Amino acid sequence: MAVSVRMDPLLEKELELAARRQGVTKTQFIVDAVERALGRKNPYDLLVALKAEESQAEYKAVAKAFKGEEQPYDTDASRAAIVKKLKAKHGGRAG
Repeated sequence: MAVSVRMDPLLEKELELAARRQGVTKTQFIVDAVERALGRKNPYDLLVALKAEESQAEYKAVAKAFKGEEQPYDTDASRAAIVKKLKAKHGGRAG
């Protein structure tokens, strides 16, 4: 079903830039926002589902098969490194 939405040109430009940053179309960006607003796409629920999937035996078997290969982005280690650099640069105010 098609829906037409009128918005301020500045808001539309922000929408376009945000969609581009996420690598999606404006339509998909709007659909995702509406789904979240309606409670149909809760980021926390998606995270819980992902964590549950990671605990499955099939997931662990695949992870074991790739042991020793380059691992995915380590967010905790990267965050710690960034915080350390920011504290050094800004005198410990980052946190």
